[in-house]
Amino acid sequence: MKALKKIILVIILITNIPNSFCQLYIKNAFMYIADNYVFVKGNVNLDSGSNIYLRNESQLLQGTTSTSTNTGIGTLSVFQEGAASSYGKGNWCSPISTATALTVGNETFGIPLLNRPTTLTASTPATFTHDYTYNGTSNPLNIEPWFIWKYVNSNTYAPNAGGWQQITTNLTINTGEGFSMKGTAGIDNLKADGVVMNNYDGMHQRYDFRGKPNDGDIIIPIGNDKTTLTGNPYPSAIDLSLFLTNELNCTGVAYFWDSNEAVQSHQQVVSQGGYGTYSPVSRGGTGVYVPAPYFKYTLGGAQNGTSTGTGLACQRYFCPIGQGFMIIGKPAPSPITVTMKNAYRVFKKEGFANQSEFHKLASNSYPPNNNFIAETPSVAGFDYTTVSLLETPQIQFKSETNTDWVSNMTLAFDPSATDGVDHAMDAISFSSGNAVDVYFLLDNNKFSIDVINFDVNKRIPIGIKNNTQADFKIKIQNVINFYDADHVYIHDKDNDVYHEITTTDSYDFTMPPGDNKTRFEITFLNAPVLSTENIILSDFDVMQNNFTKNLTINNPKSISLKELSIYDLSGKLIFNKFKLGNEENYQFSTSSFSDAIYAVKITTEEGQIEGKKILVYNKEK
Repeated sequence: MKALKKIILVIILITNIPNSFCQLYIKNAFMYIADNYVFVKGNVNLDSGSNIYLRNESQLLQGTTSTSTNTGIGTLSVFQEGAASSYGKGNWCSPISTATALTVGNETFGIPLLNRPTTLTASTPATFTHDYTYNGTSNPLNIEPWFIWKYVNSNTYAPNAGGWQQITTNLTINTGEGFSMKGTAGIDNLKADGVVMNNYDGMHQRYDFRGKPNDGDIIIPIGNDKTTLTGNPYPSAIDLSLFLTNELNCTGVAYFWDSNEAVQSHQQVVSQGGYGTYSPVSRGGTGVYVPAPYFKYTLGGAQNGTSTGTGLACQRYFCPIGQGFMIIGKPAPSPITVTMKNAYRVFKKEGFANQSEFHKLASNSYPPNNNFIAETPSVAGFDYTTVSLLETPQIQFKSETNTDWVSNMTLAFDPSATDGVDHAMDAISFSSGNAVDVYFLLDNNKFSIDVINFDVNKRIPIGIKNNTQADFKIKIQNVINFYDADHVYIHDKDNDVYHEITTTDSYDFTMPPGDNKTRFEITFLNAPVLSTENIILSDFDVMQNNFTKNLTINNPKSISLKELSIYDLSGKLIFNKFKLGNEENYQFSTSSFSDAIYAVKITTEEGQIEGKKILVYNKEK
């Protein structure tokens, strides 16, 4: 009777909002949450025989600010559906880990912790028997173990030799590490949640993750210029934009695998897929996503030939439970880890309209007709009603060679961007090793997203790579919320010819073999920029001194300056000063600024612009 009373009490508690606990201890009882969330400020202790059931996209948020102290051998159960057939791969990250007696905090994960739901609270453990067809099955749920791999802190393909590591059924996936897993074959018409079948079309297998809820600071290894498969490690959604913006040791961009489900083969040289690219751009908007290009691959993991198509557009601002993605480390000497934190956790259900999608959906419903994200419960307390739902101003370019599709590139516009490589803005191309490619050129590297502060005089270099002579075509695929330029051109500098591609026209040309980084650029004018001065903008020195709380600008050439503007990363104008003259040195106090990264924009009287990022840190040393 005491246990029954405890169950009833818990069910009543969770119907009241906010659902908040200082700590949560459940003994020989269960908590069932439907269509809601629970926030626990401290740790969760699930005693033997105790369970938390998260149903109808319910989520658990925790507020600890250090490593996890969750304990107990009871389990949290949360459903998640995949989006791949038995031939398609998905990248995952577990929200739970093993629950071992006397072990405090997060532990490890493996596919033996996955289950097939049978009712709202009951599940049967999945099996993982290797089949000669390499296909998993939906009912009974059998996961093909050969396709369970992880990728940590590497820049090589090399399976089991420094690149992809095969896990099969081992419990060796650390918290915060992602893993790849193929879907299942067949239909499972059991409606464990009473609404939707466990697998209604052979491509959306429902899994029941059961274990100790992951929590707290999670250290993710990410070496300089290396790649790690990670993801959302919590039983709640996360603000992916905030994670990428705050974690400065990675490039601030996430890459999402997408399989071409029309190709049904386990042979690597036949199957097709690629990585879509998400850039936050600014905290004031929802960012930019470039859909995945589909490629074939060699046995050594290299892209084989040109792209065969592209994946679907997705909303990535929030990241749902279980979603995996790749990140890339900054160049040396940046430290070699990033930290996933409870501060990034939010309560946000899945869906295109909620800016949160798992893998990809067959069809999308568009956001409601309003301008900002709805109120969103979060651990950090961020006001999401200040985030615009209007898409980032951008021009989307499509490139083709002969009859094959090559690449998508997006030129986006934000007032806080510079002309260099900006963290959580510019996205290095994940397909940079392809034999045929068209790309933005930044710091001699290949990028698929370039974010700039618009100026009609700007010229954006692009590179063309091909291993044999080929006919290329570059055109504008889409223009979104960008109204500042009347024309867009491809400038062939070798011939000094401007080719307009503003409307439906494309620029068609033939290239000899090679990797040409100097011949072409995107412009908004069809003539050279005229200037009465030979201004080299790099001669400006922009320095932030956090001890004196001053911003210093050195102008050794005494160039006449029209305007100084300082923006935060959401694009909000923080400071503005006009008619600065041509002094050799300027100082501006930053003592009133909040601790953050800011973009400094200098405009000369000739209309040329230089931008640079600064870090303001005003706490007492």
